[in-house]
Amino acid sequence: MFLTVVLAALSPARPYLIQLTVDKYIANQWVRMLIIVTLVQVVLLLLETLVRFFFSYLTNWLGQSVIKDLRVAVYKKVVRLNLAFFDKTPIGTLTTRTINDIEAINDVFSEGIISIVADLLMIVAILAVMLGEDWRLTLISLSPFPILIFATYIFKESVNKSFHRVRNAVAALNAFVQEHITGMVVVQAFSAEKRELSRFKHINKDHRKANIDAIFAYSVFFPVVEIILAISLGLMVWWGANKVLNYEVTQGVMIAFIMYLNMLFRPLRMLADKFNTLQMGMVASERVFKVLDSEDTIADKGQQLATDMKGAIAFDQVYFAYKEDQYVLKNISFQAKPGETIAIVGHTGSGKTTIISILNRLYEIQKGSIKLDGIDLADYALASLRSKIGVVLQDVFLFSGSIYDNITLHNSAISREQVEQAARLIGMHEFIMQLPGGYDYQVMERGSTLSLGQRQLISFVRALLYNPAILILDEATSSIDTESEALIQHAIDKLIADRTAIVIAHRLSTISKADKIIVLDKGEIKEMGSHEELLKQEGFYYKLHSMQFQKANDIV
Repeated sequence: MFLTVVLAALSPARPYLIQLTVDKYIANQWVRMLIIVTLVQVVLLLLETLVRFFFSYLTNWLGQSVIKDLRVAVYKKVVRLNLAFFDKTPIGTLTTRTINDIEAINDVFSEGIISIVADLLMIVAILAVMLGEDWRLTLISLSPFPILIFATYIFKESVNKSFHRVRNAVAALNAFVQEHITGMVVVQAFSAEKRELSRFKHINKDHRKANIDAIFAYSVFFPVVEIILAISLGLMVWWGANKVLNYEVTQGVMIAFIMYLNMLFRPLRMLADKFNTLQMGMVASERVFKVLDSEDTIADKGQQLATDMKGAIAFDQVYFAYKEDQYVLKNISFQAKPGETIAIVGHTGSGKTTIISILNRLYEIQKGSIKLDGIDLADYALASLRSKIGVVLQDVFLFSGSIYDNITLHNSAISREQVEQAARLIGMHEFIMQLPGGYDYQVMERGSTLSLGQRQLISFVRALLYNPAILILDEATSSIDTESEALIQHAIDKLIADRTAIVIAHRLSTISKADKIIVLDKGEIKEMGSHEELLKQEGFYYKLHSMQFQKANDIV
């Protein structure tokens, strides 16, 4: 801001010195003063160049510093949002908020508000000097200005609308590309390449049209500014020439005014564009701050640490809905003592995975209470709570990087020896060592270079490594071959002896040894008991069991 004032003060200095040179030193042939004033102009030019360099560098440095901190703040917020937010927000849209929209905020600093203030101060300084020199010549020169103001307003509104469409089109493009690259296997498997390409072309066409509309506005506006400048210069020369001939205006003033007008129009050309940049930055900032201000977070106000958690679980009349009043879990009540194994079975969509999601506080329940070791979930510090719950999901996600990093999740407190010990426990060590680089083998995005079964085994090692008090297995053996399943089952039998375990499985043969089996249907508990007890009741569980074994016999 200080440099904007310096630039505003320096801008009219050189034209004034040229006026002085023409009217006094050249007219009176003062060679010595001519040399001095020329040197002063060179010094001023160098000084203005230096100031402009620092102004440009510092404004861009400020913008980059702001967006660096802002990106960290947005990412920090994103990782704290609950899963309900991600259920209703496309990943591509969040990517746009974190990358493109924050980049637009950078433009507010590098090309927006500070540059606008600098240009306005320069315009005020130049107008003040022009009015001081000759107010009549100034008014004649600036008489086309109302046309310029009107043209600037039309340009600003037109470009603003186009830029809004551009931002929306960018978000749509990002969301489409991210989603379809992630799901490319589905696109190719169903030969949907042409159909999806047609959709992409339509979105891309909207993006192009929005940009072309903005380009059209620029193409019209800048020639209009040049025409208005030419009219201003023409009026100044027409009126000023008469005054020069009558010795009412000096030649130096005429030369200086030509420079003043060019200096005046230079920022005016860009002012409307900078206002649009500022406006787009404000629109982008609204979107970014909408993420930052989002209340879709899991409240982390608990102080209780889960260091000595035993693993006692108590659900008491729990109700949960992804959408308000549309409950997917209704009146869920059950208990698990430390060291017990609880199995949850039911048809697809019955709410099995939802139960483990709310136990981990990935979602907040609407009614009832969930307690671990007699303490409400909300009273635990979130990170401490989740550190004691190990999860192996059916859909395993692996990050780009080494197998070792995927197992430890970059936790430097975990040694390689611990990783190898956990891998040996489930028979994964030999497989990993056969890969190029062993534990340093680079896994591609989402673990695409490994089979689904291998990814699940790595996920299993990852869960065991944190020595959880509660172990959750969500269809953990669904994609494992018979030999691998035997290895995992052996490891599970050893591990769950001292841990509370919740096992979700479609294959009932894997849960027959569970201490308690919970049968879910449409979000409600229909039956609860041991394998033998539920078979004797000949209810829901009995039917599921009979259907599975009938299918198995039919296959055989």
